Amino acid sequence: MFTVYFYALASVVVVSLISFIGVCTLLVKKDTLEKVTIFLVAVSAGALLGDAFLHLLPEMVKESSGSLFAWFGILGGIVAFFVLEKIIQWRHCHLSTCENHPHPVGTMNLVGDAMHNFIDGVIIGGTFLVSIPLGFATTLAVIVHEIPQEIGEFGVLLHSGYTRRRAILFNLLSASTAILGTIIALVVGVESGSVADFIIPFTAGGFIYIAASDLIPELHKETRPHISVIQLFSILLGIGIMWLLKVLMG
Repeated sequence: MFTVYFYALASVVVVSLISFIGVCTLLVKKDTLEKVTIFLVAVSAGALLGDAFLHLLPEMVKESSGSLFAWFGILGGIVAFFVLEKIIQWRHCHLSTCENHPHPVGTMNLVGDAMHNFIDGVIIGGTFLVSIPLGFATTLAVIVHEIPQEIGEFGVLLHSGYTRRRAILFNLLSASTAILGTIIALVVGVESGSVADFIIPFTAGGFIYIAASDLIPELHKETRPHISVIQLFSILLGIGIMWLLKVLMG
């Protein structure tokens, strides 16, 4: 059990430190940043779908033996992420400029990000309880999703009047709620195995929701044929990363 705790906590710390990537955007030209970010969005969409369909759902079928409870868990994940976005009036934005759907004030953005990161932490902790390879696969999927998200989050804080120093500090504090989520998942999961059984399908549903309702619609805003082809290959790259991880880690 110590090994599970160590890997889970180390993984979620790495995920939390991804918040610092927003600082790097200050060194990149706006046009270049937009091109790179839309590529990352496509890769993260593929990685989330790949993790859901290649790692999480097969594990769910194996562990649940076709239990209807598990399938309701998938629907629960989709509905929960929908409700989360509605309640906090916050929408994932992965581009450096968002005129089509501007964000609320910086404070609301931080609250929403903290809630999102807490759920990520619970997901990471829960999947490590099931198996270490599954935990690593899920952590990788979360990381590739966090990179474009944090770029957007950092820009929102700057546009909301935060200084660079305050934006870095508050973004890090918001990201650290993932650690709390992982600790709670590990502690509760040790006492109740059904928690981990529910987290797997819930995570799959959440990942499918994020990829299908948040990320892929962003990609549809770009209609140029050559860019669309690059997006397609980027999605396939994200799926391929998850497939390769499954092959290497069994």
